[in-house]
Amino acid sequence: MSATGQQRSDPRTASVEPRRPAGSSDKRFRAARVSEIPPGARKIVEVEGRSIGVYNIQGAFHALRNVCPHQGAELCKGLVTAAVVSSGPDDFRFEREGEIVRCPWHQWEFDIKTGCMVVDGKVRTKSYEVTVEKFGVSVEEDYVMIHL
Repeated sequence: MSATGQQRSDPRTASVEPRRPAGSSDKRFRAARVSEIPPGARKIVEVEGRSIGVYNIQGAFHALRNVCPHQGAELCKGLVTAAVVSSGPDDFRFEREGEIVRCPWHQWEFDIKTGCMVVDGKVRTKSYEVTVEKFGVSVEEDYVMIHL
């Protein structure tokens, strides 16, 4: 992937955009083709020296900084799982399958959609806005079709 990310030759790409305050510059970087990250998958990319995990959760893309705030492990290499919830002893169920990533070092769990730690929302890793851009063309069986 190009560090500038300016050339847009792929008709369908997911791009990673750092969330920025209003009025600041808007930088976008091509992260992958949509087809490279099918639902339930992730891809780790480098953007301006930052390692970022891009996830596809049921067709919606999300991106997290690939650093666990606890001790710096590569968070996005951890197990993607569900949240375990309970209403009391001997009762538990799995919810939000594929929306939680577990740090490979110490098992801290983070919500992929927000970057917040599951048990303490004040602890978080950086999350980024992700958009899917089509650039006025469509893909049909690996051919780029321009509709006039």
